[in-house]
Amino acid sequence: MSRVVAVQMASGPNVSANLIEAGRLVARAARDHAAKLVVLPENFAIMGLTEQDKVRAREQDGKGPIQDFLANQAAKHGVWLVGGTIPLVARDEKKVRAACLLIDNRGQRVVRYDKMHMFDVHISETGENYAESQTIEAGEAIVVVDTPFGKLGLAVCYDLRFPELFRAMLAQGMEVLVVPSAFTAVTGMAHWEILVRARAIENLCYVVAAAQGGYHANGRETHGDSMIVDPWGMVLDRLPRGSGVVGADIEPARLRSIRRNFPAIQHQRLQCRLPDGK
Repeated sequence: MSRVVAVQMASGPNVSANLIEAGRLVARAARDHAAKLVVLPENFAIMGLTEQDKVRAREQDGKGPIQDFLANQAAKHGVWLVGGTIPLVARDEKKVRAACLLIDNRGQRVVRYDKMHMFDVHISETGENYAESQTIEAGEAIVVVDTPFGKLGLAVCYDLRFPELFRAMLAQGMEVLVVPSAFTAVTGMAHWEILVRARAIENLCYVVAAAQGGYHANGRETHGDSMIVDPWGMVLDRLPRGSGVVGADIEPARLRSIRRNFPAIQHQRLQCRLPDGK
């Protein structure tokens, strides 16, 4: 059994200030919750005033103050740390990769996942327009990795809406899913909890969903409601708004029991495939 914690923040445009706040919350997770795995939200290090701010703050893969921060925090507190997303250099010099990094408890990077699905939408209720593909280069690789907490799958925010991604993770043995996110207030109110719990239920896995939650200097409002959900879809802990942490235990025996007694995964009869050439 391992204690996992999701961190909730309301990040702004100042990287240094955001790292101070993230460090405070990681320390709290380690001190107050005896966390073994800590998950930071999407864009924890920078929520810019403009979309170009993250491009200016991008780092080379393996080098930079944000990556140093993650390594130092993981080693200092002896936790495995999921670094939400940070802007890393992309092939296109006008874009970044929204990279989610997993760091082990010695401060060594284990794996990197680049956000795959871009949030290019118009929200009619508020008039908000988002076009992530203009500044973010999409990733291509699914990531599931062995950890002391089980086989860990990495996804980010808008990825939640694409269940085929998680079926592919499940085929690689995924048992625990981490989802750093920054859902808007409108989409979060309508869909966040439903999507998080659905991914847990349909894949009979734990979900650790760390979110941005609050008002940001750029005028954006994020939904929050960071939560940890068990393989039966039960919410073990949650934080509706504001900065803070939520914690719960990952119980491998419970996961195995649910999958054995309710073997829906083995009952799959269809494998989704795209038509040739698509």
